[in-house]
Amino acid sequence: MQIGLTKRHVPWLMASARAALGPVILLGERCNWSGAGLAALVLTALFSDIYDGVLARRWKCDTAAVRLFDSMADTFFYVCVGIALWFGPSPALRDSAGLLLALLGAEAARYALDFAKFGKPASYHSYLAKAWGLVMAVAVVAAFATGGGVLLMRASLGLGLLCNAEGFAMSLILPQWTRDVKGIAVAVRLRQERIREGGQCPVLTFW
Repeated sequence: MQIGLTKRHVPWLMASARAALGPVILLGERCNWSGAGLAALVLTALFSDIYDGVLARRWKCDTAAVRLFDSMADTFFYVCVGIALWFGPSPALRDSAGLLLALLGAEAARYALDFAKFGKPASYHSYLAKAWGLVMAVAVVAAFATGGGVLLMRASLGLGLLCNAEGFAMSLILPQWTRDVKGIAVAVRLRQERIREGGQCPVLTFW
């Protein structure tokens, strides 16, 4: 029984540790830690993000609460990383200020929609979101490790805009909060299934 309890807590602990790495990276940049060291911390967070989901599914503790907390931990971590990059030696983020502002605006609009419709943030973990997370981690590692990475950062921010557009569309389509929706086509299918189950008229109303 104790082993099962420990397993259920592992994804929570991994996500919490990942969130805690954000302030560590921010402090490390202010204390002039090496770029390679900061990049290593980002890679640590990336592997944590990959394997907490793998372990949660394997141990059958992949609950909605775990997935939502995982998303919030990722957001907090990358906010801290973004602040560290902005004030750090690499121009990758500062030279992409226009894209960054657009992405922040898209994120704010999507969170506003999610809270207005569902009362909490979405947690879709779509294929596009996973690709964005990987590209963003690579861009951040390059920025810290090389002091450059402008093109990679712009590609990451552009992919982030696409990811937010997808998330916005899925939040409009889905009639209720749903986790782990892999793409717009899946959101449409889930909506149609719930309309049939509820006996509603299959008209695409977004609220």
